[in-house]
Amino acid sequence: MNTYAQRRACLRESLDTNRVLMITSLENVRYLTGFSGSNAVCAIGRDVEFIGTDGRYVDQVAQQAPDLTAIIDRDTLSAVLSKLPGARLEVEGSITAMDLGMCQKHDATTIVHASRVAPLRMIKDEQELALIATACDITVRALSALASELVVGMSEIGIARRLEQLFGEFGAQDRAFETIVGAGSHSAIPHHRPDSTAIRPGDFLVVDCGARVDGYHADMTRTFLVAAEPEAWQSELHAAVWESQTLARAEVRDGASSATLDSVARSSLTAAGLGQEFTHGLGHGVGLQIHEPPFLGPRATGSIAAGMAITVEPGAYLPGRGGVRIEDTLAVTASGAQVLTEASRALDIVAV
Repeated sequence: MNTYAQRRACLRESLDTNRVLMITSLENVRYLTGFSGSNAVCAIGRDVEFIGTDGRYVDQVAQQAPDLTAIIDRDTLSAVLSKLPGARLEVEGSITAMDLGMCQKHDATTIVHASRVAPLRMIKDEQELALIATACDITVRALSALASELVVGMSEIGIARRLEQLFGEFGAQDRAFETIVGAGSHSAIPHHRPDSTAIRPGDFLVVDCGARVDGYHADMTRTFLVAAEPEAWQSELHAAVWESQTLARAEVRDGASSATLDSVARSSLTAAGLGQEFTHGLGHGVGLQIHEPPFLGPRATGSIAAGMAITVEPGAYLPGRGGVRIEDTLAVTASGAQVLTEASRALDIVAV
């Protein structure tokens, strides 16, 4: 039994014997079948296994999901449903309203389950962790190369596009998400979209980025200083975030509470007088999506477990002045955390 068949077998064990699960999330289809096309539906039941797509992907679905019967039709969901006469359906919570209506027309007893696949996806197998590690290695090497190229006057958007070019040069298929580059006061905006602003001596420069390899994502943030020695407030802000991240990383292990991890980082920043400036959660899972369960935050529930890939990314942001974020992607192990984005966390000076 191949990896994808094993995953479907695990999913099948959670299903009611008289239900067929319609999977419309492309990430879940890929996880369960290996198929990476932009249109797909998968039907899984105790005695049912279909994948549907359209004519653009006839060869690709045969290559990537050779052990599944493929239904090729432009009206993909309708075509798959037509192969399930009398089936009682279950759908994912992420299904669109239009697709849900089509399923309900086929089966008035259709039920919605938030996600049966998400708990399976949270624990990565060796192949998945290897792909995430490769994406992280490319990210580290590309960001290091970028740092050596920076010069005063480069624009935020130019920096972002050059970094994404480096991802490709080092072997990634794509960026993991829209690269965040924030200089000066923009560094205090956690998800600033890079623009034509030029980097200037004395600026904080926050770069939040990641490469994507075979569908799997990396996520890393470093904060630099542009062409100057830091002012006292910059050194203090960076040191506080660095300490917070170090303490939180040290607590990552199998069984650690998601909320407690956030609390460790938040308490450290609160002690430094920066608790109110940490305006987001501590981190999230990483895999076929850049943000996926588990989520680490003050209202998080549950615990992390060995085999998960997560981020730890505290930050502190002073509006109008500047901000700092330090983020790593980690693989959770029984004894602690394996850092997949190992690189300097110091306030390195660039564009000198």
